Amino acid sequence: MPLSLSQRDTDSKERMDDPHCNVVKLQNTYRQFSRINSLISRWRHIYEQFIRPHLDQYSQFTFLDIGFGGGDIPIELAEWLKKDGINFKITAIDPDPRAIEFVQTLELSTNIEFLQCGLSELNPDAQQFDFVLSNHLIHHLDEQKLLSILPQAKKLCSKSILFNDLRRSDWGYLLFNTFSRPFFRNSFITEDGLTSIKRSYTQKELQSIIPPDWNVQNLFPFRLLMTYRHE
Repeated sequence: MPLSLSQRDTDSKERMDDPHCNVVKLQNTYRQFSRINSLISRWRHIYEQFIRPHLDQYSQFTFLDIGFGGGDIPIELAEWLKKDGINFKITAIDPDPRAIEFVQTLELSTNIEFLQCGLSELNPDAQQFDFVLSNHLIHHLDEQKLLSILPQAKKLCSKSILFNDLRRSDWGYLLFNTFSRPFFRNSFITEDGLTSIKRSYTQKELQSIIPPDWNVQNLFPFRLLMTYRHE
């Protein structure tokens, strides 16, 4: 990898994580998440390849989304599940009260429950989920915090864990910096997106620190998918 992003940047912070950030830009960022995620996050591919083959129309399947942000991932997942005739329940959690306030302005499916809480506040003895998901959570975490949430997620999950995130790349940084600016104005999408790329792992880095029963694979474009499956 070229020198500029050869090392992970653990010091830079995303603007939207500041509780005193610009409210208008924050709301625009939440609204624009659905567009940017539909372009680069590959959740449709992940659904078709890693989730849909394990579903049927005779059972109810439960999902946990960790750190829902603007709520677009669970909302889109619900649409795919409905189209496929799947009986489901999605629980989406985020500790940020601003995220809860935003999703309360949206038209929501009755199959989705949004909660203001962190992962550690869920009780695995009382709550179990077939699938545990996250989008752009990993790059927020230092190594110690990442390793602490993995066993928590495993205790809550009965089938598969799918953590989807960015892969650090000079080309990814350059392309995102060039093409996001004209389309995501008056928000934190471009600025925080670039910070997120700098904070993200490479496949080799991430695989080297997680337990051996977890797997990391590259996805196009400039993505990482970290998975765990109960046998």
